[in-house]
This record gives sequence, structure tokens and C-alpha cells, in this order.
Amino acid sequence: MEKYSAFTLFAHALKHHKNWQPVWRTPSPKKTYDVVIVGGGGHGLATAYYLAKNHSLKNVAVLEKGYLGGGNTARNTTIIRSNYLWDEAACLYEHSMKLWEGLSNELNYNVMFSQRGVLNLGHTLQCMRDIERRVNANRLNGIDSVVLSTKEVQKLVPALDCSSNRRYPILGASWQPRAGIARHDAVAWGYARAADALGVDIIQGCTVEGFMLENGAATGVKTREYGAINAARIGCVVAGNSSVLSSMAGFKLPIESHPLQASVSEPLKPVLDTVVMSNHVHAYISQSDKGELVIGAGIDGYNGYGQRGSYSTIEDTLRAIIEMFPSFSRVRMNRQWGGIVDTTPDACPVISETPVKNLFFNCGWGTGGFKATPGSGHVFSSMLSEGKASMLTKPFSLERFYTGALIDEHGAAGVAHS
Repeated sequence: MEKYSAFTLFAHALKHHKNWQPVWRTPSPKKTYDVVIVGGGGHGLATAYYLAKNHSLKNVAVLEKGYLGGGNTARNTTIIRSNYLWDEAACLYEHSMKLWEGLSNELNYNVMFSQRGVLNLGHTLQCMRDIERRVNANRLNGIDSVVLSTKEVQKLVPALDCSSNRRYPILGASWQPRAGIARHDAVAWGYARAADALGVDIIQGCTVEGFMLENGAATGVKTREYGAINAARIGCVVAGNSSVLSSMAGFKLPIESHPLQASVSEPLKPVLDTVVMSNHVHAYISQSDKGELVIGAGIDGYNGYGQRGSYSTIEDTLRAIIEMFPSFSRVRMNRQWGGIVDTTPDACPVISETPVKNLFFNCGWGTGGFKATPGSGHVFSSMLSEGKASMLTKPFSLERFYTGALIDEHGAAGVAHS
């Protein structure tokens, strides 16, 4: 792909965002949609797009209580990778990675996908053993992943403190060259615009307050603004609020919701051209095309739905960044925020049928949701179209919490806040 300046890329995305608005279609009480998707974030909009494009289901409605991409899609730290340990997770994220690689062309919209690579640092001998295990598992699944020495890490990231006398010395790292970042909200805009062009009804400012249930099956949703909306099938993709919706349908999900903290610095000249993650010191960092240092990994230990910054967590994360990059100690922070993540006991998603017939849930992604956006929408659209799980989604059924067949990616994939 041609290289453009950060300003040109941002102006392009902004121009499309301002010029395009989804067509507002008031749902008719007499109309029955083939599929109603609850949640207008990246996953929900991707699902709608693939339903229309791959399954010819254009009688689809996306219901969003706020505005498109206004939830967690716009509150993440943009990292994309597929170097997960277990086969089930690795195959799903690699499926998503392959879709990311052609997404801008497919949507005819620049999502600013930049394959600058991701480093997962190792600070102890056990960390390095885990890294070697994960890299070998990745390569067996056809995922690009290598182990780097301290010297190779230092050459790749000159600003990183790789000296031997530091508190947590860097003994090496795993490296996935195809990984990188994308512009989070542009992904939602791109999918929304493409789905809208295919005839999908995108309804913002529409709050779901319950489900219409008959003989153990869902026949529609109850909304505050438009009353009842009929649907043959319903897909719920509401990151952070999934347990609220499941309780409306009369069942519980094995998930918890937590605020996840992130922040960005003032714009700097290019200083970091890859993503650096450290599970041990509990932080990760990259530099956006606008020059900001994007910092994350701070998850609040308490359950909550607050989309706000938590000062103590942010301070802990910034201390960890300074541990790795002492030269950043005088950089000023620009803003901070919180997103809501719902996570399962095994840190892997739920993509599943539910005890209520015709009601499906896509949730529990924890901190892996953004990187999975295209893959999640792709496989969930198949489930909603066919009414059953595919080979990629079978391991992520709710049934696993009854059978004990958990996937358990806690800490295994180098996630700094599992």
C-alpha cells in the first residue's frame, strides 16, 4: 500500500465520517426482520455487514442505544494481533487477522491498519519459557511468530531500556511482524457505511429494554423509543452490558464487567514504530499516527460500568511504562478514559446459542475484542444465518462452562491485564 502522512489519513477518515450518515428507518411494528442485532459497535456492525454481503440477509436491523461506535469501539487501544496460545483462540484471531489485512480495500474505507508488529517482552526465565512455548504453538498453527534475543529487541526498539541492571531486565521477547494497530472508530464507520449501502437498517438512539418471549423462544425486542420490533433471530453484541441483557431474557452469563483504563500522551515526533507489551510490569504502549503514545493495561479490580478514568490504575500503568522507557518520564499525558469489558473465567469469548431459542450472544471478549472485530462479525453472521455454530465457534459455546472444556487464555497469550 502507498504511504500517506498521518494528517492525510486522519483527514480522510474524518471527511468520510462527516459526509456519511446512516439512513434513518423507523421500524414498523408489522415488519419482522430476519435478524435484529443489538449493539452498534464494531462487532455488531461487522455482523450486519457480513449477513448482508455473505448470506444475502438484508432484512437486518442494528439497534444502538447511543451512537455508532460510541462505546468500547472508541475506547480501546487499537492493538491487533493473533499470537494466542491455545488452538481455538489462535485460529479465531488469525481468521480475524487475515480479514484485517484486506479490510480497507473490501470496505473501500481507510481503517488505517498498520502492520508494525507486536513485541511481548520476557523479564524472567519462566517468562521466556512461556514465550518459547507460545511461539512454537503459533508456528504450528501457521501464525508468524519468532523469539528475539535482548540484542534483537534493543535494535528493534532503541528507546526501550534493555540494560542488565534494571529491576526487570529484558531477556528477550516474542515478535509477531504482521500484528499492529488500526484506527478504532474508523472500523465502525467503515462497516456501518458498507452495511447501510447493502440495505441494513441502522437505528441509533434505540434502547432495548426487554425481549418478546413465546414458548421459550425470542420473537423480538422491546425498545424504549419504538416499542416492539419483531425478529426471526436476535444477536446481542453489547460489550460490557451482556449480563444486563441476558437477565432480561431470564438467564445468567458467566461473565464479569470491569472498567478498563487507557490514556494517550501529547503528540511527539516518531519515536516508537512498533507495539511493546509487557505482562510482567503490566503495561503496553504504541504510538499513533498522530504522534500520541497510546498506553493501556490497567483494569480495575472491581466490577462496574463506568466509562471514566481511574487515577490510581492509570498511575500504576504509567509507572510501568517509565520502568521500560525512562526517557518518557517527562512526557505529558493528554487524556485518559475507561471502557467496559466483560470477561469470562477463561478469558475467551462466548459466541453461542442460549437457553432461549432464536437468541444468540457474542460477548465476553475481555480485552481481546477490538483485534477480533472482523473475525467476530464474520463467524457470528454465519451463526445467525444458519442458526448453529461453525467449526471456529463451537469451542466458544456456553456449553463449555458446564462440561469444563475451558480454553483458558489467562496470561497464556501475553495479555498484560488478564
